Amino acid sequence: MPFWRTYYHLVWTTRNREPLITPQVEAGLYAYMLRKAGELGVFVYAVNGCSDHVHMIVAIPPHVCVAELVKLVKGASSHELNQRRPDLHFAWQRGYGVVTLGQRQRADAEAYVRRQKEHHAQTMAVAWLEYVTEGDEGPRDVGSTETRQPEPSVREEQAPYGAHGEPMF
Repeated sequence: MPFWRTYYHLVWTTRNREPLITPQVEAGLYAYMLRKAGELGVFVYAVNGCSDHVHMIVAIPPHVCVAELVKLVKGASSHELNQRRPDLHFAWQRGYGVVTLGQRQRADAEAYVRRQKEHHAQTMAVAWLEYVTEGDEGPRDVGSTETRQPEPSVREEQAPYGAHGEPMF
C-alpha cells in the first residue's frame, strides 16, 4: 500500500441551481454520497451544502482520479434520489469545482464546509469557491500560452481559508 495524502475540496450544484436539497432530502443524500465514496476507498472528512449545492472534503487514493470519484458520486446519488423520490426530478449540473489542499489547510476547509448553512445565511460564503459553471475551466496555468482570461467575479485576492491565518497558497 503506497503512502498518500491527497486532499481535495469538491463543489458541485444542482441542475440550474434548483433548490432541490431540502432538509428531508439532505440526510439521505449525504449518507448515500459517503457510502459511494467509501466504495472507492475515499476518506470523506466533511460533506455539507445548501439547497442548491454540496461541498466535500476528501482524501482520494492514488488509483482513483478526481473525475471518476465525482462521476460516481453524482451519478449514483441522483439515480438513488430519483428512485426514492420520482416526484423530485433530481439532477446535478454538468461539471464540478475542485481545489487541492495541504494537510495544514484541511481542518479549516472542513470547518468551512460544516458551516455552509451559516455562511449562506449570513452571505459570508466565498464567492469564487461557490461559483461553478460549465464554462469555468479554473485559473489559467502559469506559463501557459492560453489566452482565455478568467472571469474576475470568480477569483479573489485572499484564500478562503488558511492554516493559522496563513494564506492558502
